[in-house]
Amino acid sequence: MATQSEGGGKEDLKTQFITREGTYKLVTSSEYSRPSRQSYGQQGNMPVKVSFVTLNDSPNLNPGDKSPEFKTLIVYNLLKELYCMPYHGSKKVCDMNKPVDKRVYKGTSPTCHDFNKLTSTSECAYLLVGFSAGQVQLIDPIRKETSKLFNEERLIDKSKVTCLKWIPGSPNQFLVGHSSGQMYVYNEDLPCGTTPPHYQLFKQGDNFAVYTCKTKTTRNPLYRWIVGDGTIHEFAFSPCSRYLATVSQDGYLRVFNYDTMDYVGGMRSYFGGLLCIAWSPDGKFIVVGGEDDLVSVWSFAERRVVARGHGHKSWVSVVAFDEYTTTVNNCDQYDNSCSEEDITLLNRWESRLPNSSPPSNRNSADSSLLRGLPSKIVSYRFGSVGHDTQLCLWDLTEDIIRQPPARTRTSTLYPQLNATPAPPAPSPPNKCNSTSNSTPNCVGKDASSTTTTTTPDGTAIVSTSITHKFASLTLGDKKDKEHKRHFSLTHKGTNKTNSINASSRSLDECYKTYGTSLCPRLEDAPKLEPLVCKKIVHERLTALTFREDCIVTGCQEGYILLWARPSNTVQGVTQTSLPFTQQATAVSMAPNGSPLGGTVV
Repeated sequence: MATQSEGGGKEDLKTQFITREGTYKLVTSSEYSRPSRQSYGQQGNMPVKVSFVTLNDSPNLNPGDKSPEFKTLIVYNLLKELYCMPYHGSKKVCDMNKPVDKRVYKGTSPTCHDFNKLTSTSECAYLLVGFSAGQVQLIDPIRKETSKLFNEERLIDKSKVTCLKWIPGSPNQFLVGHSSGQMYVYNEDLPCGTTPPHYQLFKQGDNFAVYTCKTKTTRNPLYRWIVGDGTIHEFAFSPCSRYLATVSQDGYLRVFNYDTMDYVGGMRSYFGGLLCIAWSPDGKFIVVGGEDDLVSVWSFAERRVVARGHGHKSWVSVVAFDEYTTTVNNCDQYDNSCSEEDITLLNRWESRLPNSSPPSNRNSADSSLLRGLPSKIVSYRFGSVGHDTQLCLWDLTEDIIRQPPARTRTSTLYPQLNATPAPPAPSPPNKCNSTSNSTPNCVGKDASSTTTTTTPDGTAIVSTSITHKFASLTLGDKKDKEHKRHFSLTHKGTNKTNSINASSRSLDECYKTYGTSLCPRLEDAPKLEPLVCKKIVHERLTALTFREDCIVTGCQEGYILLWARPSNTVQGVTQTSLPFTQQATAVSMAPNGSPLGGTVV
C-alpha cells in the first residue's frame, strides 16, 4: 500500500525514516486491513481507530494446559465493519482471512473502541464500541458474544460517540464522550431505563457541571458531565488515574481531578478546536493537537504551555507519547545524586512492562511509582499524525522544559478562576504529581479590553473593535499551507441563531485569552521542531500507537501500518526498544556530547 511511487514528487511516500536510534522501516507484510487488502478510499467523517490489549493469564489455566494461540489482540474499524485480529508484532505475518471476530453493522458505524485491560484474559476480553448514532455496545470478540447495548433507544444522547474509555482500575465502569459536548459515566451492571433520564445538579464549576441521575432506583448514567462549548473530541486519564483531561471544539484543554470533580487547570488553542490529547508516561506533561496545526505541550506542575511544535500543514488528529524511547538518567552509573529510594523506584518500575495488568484500584500505591521519576527524565519522545498525511516525531528535552515562562498579559476572561475552590476530599499522598488540586494561577486580574496605539507624531489612538484586536493574530511565517484556515466555532445540531451567538462569543473569548498563560503568543512559547516529519500515506492519518517493537499508524484508506523499530549502537552502547526507565543517558547525547532531539528556535 504505502510504497514509493516511481514518478516521485507529490505522491512520493516514505517507507523508512532515520532517528537517533536508527532506521524505522515499513513492514509491508505485517500491515492490517480488510482481508482483500483493497483500499476503502476516503471514508468521510468516520476515522479509523486502533485498540490493543495484552491478555492476562486465565485463572482457570492449569500448568499442563496448552497456551493460547495469541497473547495480544488488535481491533480496528473500517466504515461499518469492525475487525478483531491476533497481533503478532512486526516480525510475523497475520492471516487476514482468519480474524478472531468480525462484525458488520447496518444503519450506524463504529467510531471508537476500548478494551477492559483489567479483566481481559485468554478466555474473554470485553470491548466497548461507540457508534455514530450514539449507542454503546459491549462485546466479547473471543467468545463472539454481544453482552449489552447501552443507550439503545438513544434516550440518553442522540449524538455521535467521539471517545470512550474504561475508568482505570474499575472492572465495570466506563466513561463515554459525545459530540454534544457531554460525557456520561456508565456501569455495565446497571440498566439504562425505558424513559429519558432526569438529572439533578451535583457539582458546578467554571464552564463545566456534573449531574446525577434523579431516579428511585439506580440506573445509567451514573453521572453526566457537561464540559465547555461544543464537541468533546477526546479525553484521557492520567497515568496515576486521578486526573481527567478533555479537549473540545471550543479550543480548550481542561484538566479535572476525577475523584473530587474539581477543575485543576487548562489552556486554549491558538485558534480552532483541539482534537487530540496525550499524557506523558510520568504525568508531568500533556500534549494536545488540533485545528491550529500545532502540537502544544502543557506542564501540569506549572500550569502553562512550555512549548509549541511547528511541523504539520493541516489539522493534527492524534498525539501519543513513546515510552520506549523516552530517555532517563541511569542512577547507578550516570547520576551520583540519585538516592537509594530513587534507584528502588526505577528498579520497581523496570520490572513492570507497559502492557502489564493495571492496579486493581484507581489510587493504589503501585500507580504512584512514577512520582520519583520526573526529575530523572532527560528527554520525552512523542509523535503526532494529521490530515496532512504526515507522521511527526518530537523530542521534548530539558533545555526546552527548563526555559523560564515568558511574561504574559492578564486576561479579562473568567475572573472567577482566581477564586480559591473548595478544598478537595482527603486522598492518599502517593500520586503521580505532588501539586495541589487548587485552581492554577493562570489568569490574573481584569485587564482593560481597549487597545492603545501610538502614531509617529505621538498621538494615541484607542480602539476596541474586534477587527483591530485580531490585526496581530497570525500564525507566523507559514507560507506553505495547503488548506484553508477557518475558525470551527460550532458543531452540528446548533441552529443559526446559536451559531451566530457562539461565533461572537468565541471571538471575544479568543481575544481575551490571547497573550495570557491560557494562550500565549507564538513568540512567548519555545518553538519545537520535529525530529522526523514524513508523508507516509495518501489519505489523512487517524491512528497512532507506540508498541515495543514498532510504531503503528492508521489512515482513512483503511490500512494499519507497522513501522519496525531499529536497534543500533550509540557511543558503544547497544540500544534496543525498551521502556523509558531502562534506557541510559548515553542515548540522548550526540557524539560531541550535545543533547539530541527537538530544536528550540
